Amino acid sequence: MADRSQSYRTRAVILRRRNYSDADRILTVFTPRMGKRMLIAKGSRKTTSRQAGHLELFSHSSLQVAQARTWDIITESVTVESFLQLRNDLDGISRAAYICELVDAFTAEDDDYEPVWELLLICLRELDGALNDAARTDLLLRWFELQMLRLMGFQPELFACLGCGDDLRPVENFLQLQAGGVFCPNCGRTQRGAEPINLATLRILRHLARNRWDSLRDLRIGRTTALAAESVLQRYLVTVLERRLKSTDFIYRLRQVPAERAGEGGSATRTDAGRRVDHRPLDPGSSYSEADQ
Repeated sequence: MADRSQSYRTRAVILRRRNYSDADRILTVFTPRMGKRMLIAKGSRKTTSRQAGHLELFSHSSLQVAQARTWDIITESVTVESFLQLRNDLDGISRAAYICELVDAFTAEDDDYEPVWELLLICLRELDGALNDAARTDLLLRWFELQMLRLMGFQPELFACLGCGDDLRPVENFLQLQAGGVFCPNCGRTQRGAEPINLATLRILRHLARNRWDSLRDLRIGRTTALAAESVLQRYLVTVLERRLKSTDFIYRLRQVPAERAGEGGSATRTDAGRRVDHRPLDPGSSYSEADQ
């Protein structure tokens, strides 16, 4: 943990918040040098509060903080980046909530995670500027998941067989989530719980794992491969975290509700923000079959 005086300034992204007492909020924030912290914003729920607008969910703010016995107290806040576009869009909110929940789930208080801070800002900035491109933002989430797993030491093995150690060949290999990666055909057939992973899915996962977002931004992949990659990573995250994130259900409901209305004869294809929703009926916790092609 970084050394701090009795009062310190830090930048922070607001991951989550909850009401406390009559007018206060407890904020879980992520900072570049001190990692995740819980702070209290006194009086921020009052209509006269000058701080409230600078402490919105997902916003990037500069904070002046005073040390205290239980929670350090935010005494001053200034918005650095509001990410207003994504906060006014249901799909943007769902994806930002997922990113922030994943950061919250993987990190501990007071530990220095500066690479995670940089990753978090890259993704929030990209979401804020690409809300009309559902395929691009979905791809961003897959890239974020793989980069987060790498930074926290849980990256799945996608390049060499977990059994024999040989480089994986461009054939149908076997995925074993509990083991944390992929086995070659010879080793995979003997692994309990292993499932075939087709070549297209493995290729896109490897491509996302080893490249920076700048080189991936304009990448377009088929719907079947996109769904397969999502299923693999969502199930692997559940295996690593030993729980399912609440925000994945939020994303799934946004996909399903408009499609269900359309199936009933309606024409609802937009969110309350007036933007078209990507209707992809995938339960991220379910397995995937290439028979859907």
